[in-house]
Amino acid sequence: MIELQNVTKRYPGNREALTHLNLTIEQGEMAFLTGPSGAGKSTLLKLIAAIERPTRGQVFINRKNITRIPKRKVPALRRHMGVVFQDHHLLHDRNVFDNVSLPLQIAGFAQVDINRRVRAALDKVALLDKEQMMPITLSGGEQQRVGIARAVVHKPAILLADEPTGNLDPELSAEIMRLFNDFNQVGVTVLIASHDLDLIERMSKRIIRLRAGECIDSQSPLDAQNFEIHN
Repeated sequence: MIELQNVTKRYPGNREALTHLNLTIEQGEMAFLTGPSGAGKSTLLKLIAAIERPTRGQVFINRKNITRIPKRKVPALRRHMGVVFQDHHLLHDRNVFDNVSLPLQIAGFAQVDINRRVRAALDKVALLDKEQMMPITLSGGEQQRVGIARAVVHKPAILLADEPTGNLDPELSAEIMRLFNDFNQVGVTVLIASHDLDLIERMSKRIIRLRAGECIDSQSPLDAQNFEIHN
């Protein structure tokens, strides 16, 4: 479970990215963050991943307060998370296999386990036949799938994605979202920031709308149906 209690994040220049935000994502849930640029979507994900720290308020992961977690403990926290970025953050001097294996190498996995897990992750994203290729030779959609494989290779309980379809055409975007849904179906908690409202509405999952750092709406498809029935 992910819980933010009265969270405010202020950057230099007195700019508040998030203001008194309260939010709960249940274990095993899939939800979307949406809102205009500057709404606070990326900042919220960075707080959950302990990339940033809140100015005020508290962030809990599985009931553990990570608000002031020591830097030395952050890597252990992130072993339970996968993070997918819009621009992939791939290492262009390493092939696909080596990019995906990086989290396992850092964690000290044995080579036999690395080989097994990397190939299973690449198979899941339909890139097993391209493990020796360099990222620059891949399409944008394939590069994004490499990023997803790297994020899930250590079997995280939580998967965070920041605008993962921002540079992709509609068909590829739908394919990437189906991948995230597949991971959610096996119990992974998934939280995705996206500005593509048409796409995320078709996913029939909870949508959390942010504006100027505040949550202005948070509805599941069932909530919306009940609202229509009773009004």
